[in-house]
Amino acid sequence: MKRLMLALSAVVAAASVGYAQRATFDRLSPELFDVVPPSGRVRGNPGNLQIRQTPCRTLPRTEIRRRLVDVAVQEWGFFGFTVVDQTNVDASDRRRGSRRRRVRPSPEESARVAESIAGYWTVTPQGAWILDEQNGAWQGPRGVSARWRFPWSAAFMSWVMCEGGLGDTGQFQRAVAHHTYIDQAIRARDDGASNAAFVAYDIGEAAIAPGDLLCSARRPAYRTIAERRRQMGNGARTHCDIVVKIDEPRHRILAIGGNVQSSVSLKLLPAARAEGEDLRPVTSARRMFAHLKLRAEPIEADAFEGSPTMRAVGCATGFQAPPQLAAMNVVIVGPGSARC
Repeated sequence: MKRLMLALSAVVAAASVGYAQRATFDRLSPELFDVVPPSGRVRGNPGNLQIRQTPCRTLPRTEIRRRLVDVAVQEWGFFGFTVVDQTNVDASDRRRGSRRRRVRPSPEESARVAESIAGYWTVTPQGAWILDEQNGAWQGPRGVSARWRFPWSAAFMSWVMCEGGLGDTGQFQRAVAHHTYIDQAIRARDDGASNAAFVAYDIGEAAIAPGDLLCSARRPAYRTIAERRRQMGNGARTHCDIVVKIDEPRHRILAIGGNVQSSVSLKLLPAARAEGEDLRPVTSARRMFAHLKLRAEPIEADAFEGSPTMRAVGCATGFQAPPQLAAMNVVIVGPGSARC
């Protein structure tokens, strides 16, 4: 532990220079958090990126839940701590739903994260083909600021699972579309012998915990897993986020997803509790229809705050956390903490 804290101090001291001028937080060194960054799975430059084969991890199920939270939080910090507050979505926002104006990153930000997003794709079966298509887009007039030709939220989820310890596709079926692994979780619900890491439940059917997934659908707009079960195998526009915290006092659930406002973003989901029941998400910008529960024991309630990235942020005295975090009561433990 002493060696770890000395390493943390060195990283923070080096990282503090310049952090006051930008809101992103570099990924931690392997000594602090052993993760192969997604950018490490590609070589070359945007326009001619190629896949560098790097295997996925396979870890004991007892380690998975905490690691999924830690991996997702680190990517959120790298992308700039974007927060999407859905607890303040009004009725007009709900009607507009996904038709709200698309947020586009600056050319500088597009260039900064290009290799990372490309790395997410590499762990999917179609990754090589999709990366080739994107190289073509980058060779066009917009260069590296060209938008991604395919939505990358499921690729992000696949990479988190790959790096999070679910490297066996029998545990998690990596894919370019969320409905692939949603269907796997539904089959696991129907077949108790399945080795799948996640089991599908309707919202409110089981207690939600950090490391679980919450999924929504746009077309078709499923309300239950039974509705999806009748169409399993068919394409569907779905999206899932990784739960990182259950915020009981504020009646909200914090979840991280990819390609949310063109970034890796933290969603604040409104939640409510009926008498005698667990906290569950309630209607927001897009209705949740499935809770994919990880087959693993729960972890501590403050796993989000205790993740390696959040500890490092709290200890980095030269880093100015984005003001929206404090405004939205997303807690960062400061340098006075004993963790530093």
